[in-house]
Formats: sequence, C-alpha cells, structure tokens
Amino acid sequence: MKLRNALLVLLLPFLYSCATSHYSPAKKYPSAALKEDYRLLKNILEAKHPSLYWYTPKDSMDFYFNFYEQVIPDSMNEPMFAWHILAPLTQKIHCGHTSVSLSNGYAKWVKDKQLPSFPLFLKAWKDTLVVMGSLIKNDTVFKRGTLVTSINGIHNKDLIQRMFNFLPEDGYANNINYLRISSNFPYFHRNIFGLSRQYTVTYLDSLQQEKKVTIAAWEPPKPDSVKKRQPKIKKPKPPKEERENRYRSFKTDSTGSFAVMNLNSFTKGHLRRFYRKSFKTLQQKNISNLIIDIRSNGGGRVGLSTLLTRYVSRKPFKVADSIYAVSKSMAPFTGHIKNGFLTNIELFFITKKHKEGRYHLGHLERKIYKPKSKNHFSGRVYILTNGPTFSASALFCNAMKGQPGVTLVGEETGGGWYGNNGIIIPDIVLPNTKIRVRLPLFRLLQFEHDKVPQKGTGVIPDIYCGPSLDALIHRVDNKMELVIKMIRSNKLQ
Repeated sequence: MKLRNALLVLLLPFLYSCATSHYSPAKKYPSAALKEDYRLLKNILEAKHPSLYWYTPKDSMDFYFNFYEQVIPDSMNEPMFAWHILAPLTQKIHCGHTSVSLSNGYAKWVKDKQLPSFPLFLKAWKDTLVVMGSLIKNDTVFKRGTLVTSINGIHNKDLIQRMFNFLPEDGYANNINYLRISSNFPYFHRNIFGLSRQYTVTYLDSLQQEKKVTIAAWEPPKPDSVKKRQPKIKKPKPPKEERENRYRSFKTDSTGSFAVMNLNSFTKGHLRRFYRKSFKTLQQKNISNLIIDIRSNGGGRVGLSTLLTRYVSRKPFKVADSIYAVSKSMAPFTGHIKNGFLTNIELFFITKKHKEGRYHLGHLERKIYKPKSKNHFSGRVYILTNGPTFSASALFCNAMKGQPGVTLVGEETGGGWYGNNGIIIPDIVLPNTKIRVRLPLFRLLQFEHDKVPQKGTGVIPDIYCGPSLDALIHRVDNKMELVIKMIRSNKLQ
C-alpha cells in the first residue's frame, strides 16, 4: 500500500501534465452540465452579489436568468457558453467588476497561439470605426485612418451596440468598452459574431465616397514542416527600473514648467517609494504644474490610490461614505470560490453587521484622511482620464474633482462616479466548465456621493477631449497636447 501511494505521488505531476496537454476548446458539454454551472452561478449571484439589482430591477434580472437558461442548447463548448450565455447575462448587472473569463485550461491552450480572425484593427468611438492597422498583406485599401461604415451588412452603430451587450460596465459608463473593442477588434468580433471565411466591408474612400469590398479572414501562417525549429533563446531580463516603468513613470519638462506622472496601476511599481521620490523632486525643482496620467489605470490597491490623493488633495477626504457586503461568508458556496476559505476568514475579521443587516467595512467608512504635510503638492494638477480609468482610479478622480487648482481633462471614466463594487473580488469557478466569474463582495458609495447625480455615469471630466481622426492618423496625443498648451498659456499670462 505504501509503495503504491509513493508511486502515485511520483506519477501525479506526469498525469496532470498529460491531462492538461489534451485540453480542447472544441469539447462540448451536455446541456445538463451547462445548466448545473449556470444555476450555481445564479444562486451565488443572488446570495452574495452586493448590487445585483442596483441598475436592473429584480423582476428584470429574473427574466434574464430564465431567458438565458432556456436558450442553452443540447450542447456547447466552453468559449460559446462563456461568450453567448454567461457574458450577456452578467452584462445585465451593469457591474464592471462582474466579468467572465475562460478556464485556466483554455488560457494555457491559447497561450502563444494565433487564431484566424477578422483582418482589420479598428478604433471605435460613438458610432465611428477607424482603421488603425491591417493584417492583409500589401493592403492598399485600408490605410490607417480609413473610415469603415459596416461589416457584413451591420452598420457601425448597431455593430458597436451589439458588441456592448457582451461587455461589462459600471452602470452605464460604457466609455471603457470603446477602449476594449479598440484594443483588439479582431478578438472581440470573432468571439461575438463568429468567424467568417469572407467579410463584406463598406468604407469611405479618399473622396468620402462609400465603397464596398470583400476581404478574406486572416489565417495564421502554417508552420514550416521542413524548416528546423530554432531553439528558443531566453531574452535577458530588463533592468528593474525599466520593468517598473511599465507601471509608472515620472518626467519633468526641460523648461521646468511641468512634470508628468504616469500611473498605469495602483498595484505594482513600488508606488510608495515612487511617490516619495517624485513629490520630493517636485519640491526641490519648484515645479508648479503636475500632469497625472491615469488613462490606462484600471485600479488596484485602494491604499495606494488614497496615498496619491493625500499628496495632492487640498482638503481632508474619505475613501467612501459607505462600504458593505450582504454576507459575512461564502457559505454554502465556499468550495466554488477560489480561496473561499481565506475569503471567509477575511470577511469575519474586517466586517461588522449593522442594524439594517449588512456587513460594513467600518474602518474605511469612518477614516478621514488628511493631506500630506511633507512634500505635499499645492500647484496646479491636471488629471488625464478616459474609459480604462477604473475602480481605485475613479475613487481618486472623485476625491479630486472640484478642488481648487485641479482640472480633469479627457473622457468620462469607466469607473462609476456615484459608486461601484469591489474591494474584495474572488473568482467563482464553475465545476463543469471551469469558467471563472469575478464576484465583487462590497458595494462602495463614493465620498460625498450625495453630491453626485445617480445616473450610472463615470466621473465626468471638467474639460472634455475625445478621440480625433486627425490625431489618430498623425499619432498625436491630443489630450496631453491640450494640457501642455493650457500650462504654457497660463505661464504667459
């Protein structure tokens, strides 16, 4: 018996690697297995989600729950189930932190693979689609800046709206989804509309005349069976500072007029040390204008967002007026939550039940943060925002908006202005398909939320500066250029 157990332990890694190497996204699950996953997800959302009915009334959510269960066919593969059942269902919650991801098995399978797709990369905003790049060899039609008006008979406006029905958002702050679509249009188009052998595309030529052309789907190059595979050469690790600059950077203008602080995350980049060094430099060089670029900042640690606010805020502030969960544990679903046991322990120690029956994160509700005394920046602050400005970044924008000497420039944030859901966000792992669904556990009402219209918008900039066709064609950062122009204009006055 001991020998058999020992052999089993030795063989487990081999057996596991064999099992994972045979993953196939084409594998179909029977309706019974899909519905088991679906009903489990429904039960968890109804029991644990803090804002299931915030933007969609209960009777409407009940309708959607019933509708999407009824349309589950006899069988589906994992990607189809995720994209065409779970994604549109969770979108109806209007919670940007409730999103669907394919299984770890799929993630390992697809890594480093190229898949057939629609061949054009398009930038989307409002009802506009603009070519940013093409996978068509020697493409003479779709140059950068070409306006596309329809794909396979679906007009731009309808095309974008249909894609939005599969993508999560906070309330109705859909600006983030324009940026998602623009980041990889072929990926989203393939998963939402499916793959076609050919695409009929209408576009505007140089004379602004609408033309129609049929183009083939892009196919990845086939591996050369004759050519020997070259051994992979391990690239040297870039220097630490270069790696950290992916997450944050700080530069001062050569004239000493302004500095630019770029923050792509509130999680990585050793931000406490970065803040100390950057704000000390601002003091030493007597720089009076600071541009904080958080256009690509999807959030992260609230404590690091709060710390930045303390360096530039003109007044005391709170993280939020109210933060609460609807349950103190994941039971009876703990086994279906990634790190569910640890989540239960955390909830037990950090929350307290109030009279209305909710479990509040009292420390962050009560704590009033004062501006930093050492190296506090009191000059003009310009904050660049757009759709991916989300979660903890939206908290920062809300706290700073309206303060003297502070100007938000750009587009509406993707993070909710009145409030959002987050703080602790474990994954639900569905037992049959292993699809993951993020489950935010706390509803957060922004600091001074009573002064904000409850319309489901993101934080609105003080000066709007949206995409521009001319700026896209010439690769100009029009938001940054606008702020620099404002700084130089103020200096001349």
